[in-house]
Amino acid sequence: MNNIKYSLGIILMLLSSIVFAQKSQFTLEDIINRSINQSPAAKQAETRKENRYWQYRFYKSNYSPQLRLNGTLPDYNRDFFSNRIDDGTIVFQSREQISSFANLGIQQPLYWTGGNISINSNLNYFDDLERNINQYNSTLFNVRLNQPLFGFNDLKWDRRTEPLRFEESKREYVEQKEAISRTAVDRFFTFLDAQINQQIAEFNLANNDTIYKIEQGRYNIGTTSKDKLLQVELQLLRSQQDVAQAKLDMETARLRLRSFTGLMDEREFELILPESIPEFDVEYADALSHAQNNRADFIAFERRKIEAEREVAQARAERFQTDMTASFGLNNASDNYDELYTNTNNQQRFNVSFNIPLIDWGRNKARMRTALANQRLNDYVIAQDEQNFEQEILTMVRQFEVLRVQLEITKKSDEVAQERYKVAQNRYLIGKIDITNLNIALTEKDNAKRSYINSLRSFWSAYFDLRRLTLYDFASKQLLYTPESN
Repeated sequence: MNNIKYSLGIILMLLSSIVFAQKSQFTLEDIINRSINQSPAAKQAETRKENRYWQYRFYKSNYSPQLRLNGTLPDYNRDFFSNRIDDGTIVFQSREQISSFANLGIQQPLYWTGGNISINSNLNYFDDLERNINQYNSTLFNVRLNQPLFGFNDLKWDRRTEPLRFEESKREYVEQKEAISRTAVDRFFTFLDAQINQQIAEFNLANNDTIYKIEQGRYNIGTTSKDKLLQVELQLLRSQQDVAQAKLDMETARLRLRSFTGLMDEREFELILPESIPEFDVEYADALSHAQNNRADFIAFERRKIEAEREVAQARAERFQTDMTASFGLNNASDNYDELYTNTNNQQRFNVSFNIPLIDWGRNKARMRTALANQRLNDYVIAQDEQNFEQEILTMVRQFEVLRVQLEITKKSDEVAQERYKVAQNRYLIGKIDITNLNIALTEKDNAKRSYINSLRSFWSAYFDLRRLTLYDFASKQLLYTPESN
């Protein structure tokens, strides 16, 4: 019974070691999900999105009332000052004073006019310590209006551009995630290339080792020449060199994939070939429509046009400056604090200030013409960008038609090359073909496998490029961006 238990324990230990020795396997979807969720690039995109959100919140606060408390508590001054007396003589006198000021006010911007209105209440205190004099001055309330006349209204233009900029940033975030997926595809297939190359190199090494032993046997019995034996030996040495290089390339690709995806697990892993290709059709009109409705670029085109109009309006408003200020309130001054808020006096103020250049040697004209020229240039650049973008969509759609055909051909070629090599290998073993023809079949087998992998890379890269360009998944027929989900 003890022997049985001992044997079972050994078997369980062996099975456990086999399980733990197995490599982790990742699909293309696994690598993409890890990249989107935990890669450094994904965290950067998330941080940029958060940063743009708080910038938008800051913009929104510009239109809300602001309650502020400001003042100076206290302001102490001790010095000598010059004083001109009645006979014109200047004497220097000492002084020691304390003053304090506090103001509580609420201010509301007026975005439709560019001005602002505020309500304030303040209290001033002054104390001359040398002459033992103290006074209070109070404004019970004061309503004040500051209004530029014919000036540039930042608030009005911000209401046109900032919501577009925020919407643009939300779409850019989704595009950045698709760009991360696209980069993950590149890193995935770079590692997969190294993995396949290592498998090919190890397979070729084993085969060449077997062929070398066969040729040695044939040479010993006199059925092959020394030249052919040396040729096989040279092929074996090259295979050993290929295996060493393949292992080095494998480690380099593994480190790059770990670095991008944030894979911190040090265990070995391998990738699974993504041979399951989604079936879908891509029409140019549909792809262009989704791109125009979803992409951040088309929001940016509108925003850039408005910003060019803004520059023209700002240049026009800077030709001259005129500001109006009006206020009304109740204030009082007294030696006693208790008397400040009784028998208050009216406080009114109204003024219009202006600054008009009479001779500026064409300065305003040059500024205005520059803004208009920049606006025209911006229109031309946007028109070219729109045309380039539409051309990029058209190229991508047509590329898909070729990629599917290319993928089918390379897959079939890989199968044929594999079968041909098996036939050539069997014919070599029975002496029907020489080593040269076997090596040709081996090279064709390896090249066919690599061509098939490259076709898979091209397809998946184009697939995620299309998703990024349109923010639409044609395979699942789903939008990748909706305003409600962001």
